[in-house]
Amino acid sequence: MAKVHGAAIADLHAASATRTADVPGGDQDLIAMYVVRRGSWTLGGPPGYGDQTVSAGRFLVRHLGRLTAFETSAHLTAKFLVLPPGELKPLLGNRVITGPADSAEMRLLTALTDMIHTTVADLGPAGVAAAQGTLIELTKAVAKGRFDDVEPRLAPALAQAAKDLADRRLADPELSPAMLARELNVSVRTLHRAFAAVGEQVTTYIRHRRLHEARLALGAPSGRLSISELAAHWQFADGSHFTRAFKKHYGQTPTEYARSTRAPSLSPNRHPPAHGPTENA
Repeated sequence: MAKVHGAAIADLHAASATRTADVPGGDQDLIAMYVVRRGSWTLGGPPGYGDQTVSAGRFLVRHLGRLTAFETSAHLTAKFLVLPPGELKPLLGNRVITGPADSAEMRLLTALTDMIHTTVADLGPAGVAAAQGTLIELTKAVAKGRFDDVEPRLAPALAQAAKDLADRRLADPELSPAMLARELNVSVRTLHRAFAAVGEQVTTYIRHRRLHEARLALGAPSGRLSISELAAHWQFADGSHFTRAFKKHYGQTPTEYARSTRAPSLSPNRHPPAHGPTENA
């Protein structure tokens, strides 16, 4: 669990099913969000309402006025957020908002919570306050179903969400700033602005990640891909373009790097293996 002022984030993994009972006098005033990746989480509803089940691949956000019973399935993997009600309670009212866990807004929120988990121990008071404020802003985006592209506090989360998506699609020929912006439901200009805020460029990040993966393949003991095959797999125009980009970034040509790691010499025109290239992104 990570705590940032009045907010908390917990990543939950449960092998066994769990069931609790209502807590007498369990008065609360907070916003709760449940994001279920595997299994299911059934929540006791407020008086006069039935139970609510969050199934795998879904999220639910609501205001809690009291602690209620809940039940989880076995093999649950979920994220649970607790947020202060001040700015969110008027927005939610009595509504229970649900949706897909992979929506553009939820991708941003997930990227932010992962960043908080890894950095919260090193944050000063101002950083902790900023982290809580950004959590609240992104929860607003989830509730509204849209991202506030003029909110500067959201830029790091947007850039990280774009990087996470790019890392999963590095070998995709369609990968581009336009594709990332479309997947994250923001404009291309907003995406470029978010990367600029963290001192990077979208296209540079993609190129460097592809070069990194190509270098790993060159150094692998079982490497079988030629220079031209690596260039094609990681979406470089041709072997010459790949070689120039590799040397500019690492100070060696791909062949020189492969030799330095005692990998077999690579021929630019050697035929591919029968099983074809393997994507390792």
